Amino acid sequence: MALADPERGVSGGADSPTPFAEIIELNVGGQVYVTRHRTLVAVPDSLLWSMFSKKTPRELARDSKGRFFLDRDGFLFRYILDYLRDLNLVLPDYFPEKSRLQREADFFQLRELSKRLSPRVSKENSISEELCHSDWDEAPAQGTAGNNGPGGALLAPSPSQSASPSLSQENKKSGYITVGYRGSYTIGRDIQTDAKFRRVARITVCGKTSLAKEVFGETLNESRDPDRPPERYTSRYYLKYNFLEQAFDKLTEFGFRMVACSSTGTCAYSSNEPSEDKIWTSYTEYVFCRD
Repeated sequence: MALADPERGVSGGADSPTPFAEIIELNVGGQVYVTRHRTLVAVPDSLLWSMFSKKTPRELARDSKGRFFLDRDGFLFRYILDYLRDLNLVLPDYFPEKSRLQREADFFQLRELSKRLSPRVSKENSISEELCHSDWDEAPAQGTAGNNGPGGALLAPSPSQSASPSLSQENKKSGYITVGYRGSYTIGRDIQTDAKFRRVARITVCGKTSLAKEVFGETLNESRDPDRPPERYTSRYYLKYNFLEQAFDKLTEFGFRMVACSSTGTCAYSSNEPSEDKIWTSYTEYVFCRD
């Protein structure tokens, strides 16, 4: 009889030869997943199959709460898990991270899934019939009729290659992008010498998804809104760096110009003593436009 793993909580059953519990908890890049052991070993010779059939629980890395840990993209892993459940995969409409998902499939040694995600497969074998240029661009309306013509070549470039300002003029769509940031600073009794500025913590990006991806490419963090279609708007993206000038340079490089700016601020004392430094908190937004 297989013994229950005290850190997993559920045994594999009386007739189970595996030392793993029937229910497995995973921490993938900070995202927690709960699934069955048989799901993880559904594809022979895959990485997960090797981990959970050839090794013992003690040989695998765990987090502080005893969950098995994988240092991979936690958001994309849900599609890996969906595929393992029934060896089929249905992606959301306008799925923007096809190339990244293929990279995850390669890492987990899911050869059939990687083959289906490849932009070179035929229409009969493809998972999604939607055009997906890259992680930043959107599919042009005239290209949705088919993937086998000249438009199909647009699937090949990687995100690092595609995030280039060399778009043809007709592909550059007009629109607005709003960049915002929250900052704080203190001003002491000697205003000229005591000002202490805090580095910008996060730069937010608002606007149409396709425009944001065109400009910022892989430096755009989409984790809070991962499945937003290209023609929809979002206010949940933010940048992976915290230099406003770097964001401004990118926007200028892609033909955007600043058309408006607004800022609000509040002031408070760091303590009840009037002689103490004042703490100012501000929120600023810059509106950029491309005609």
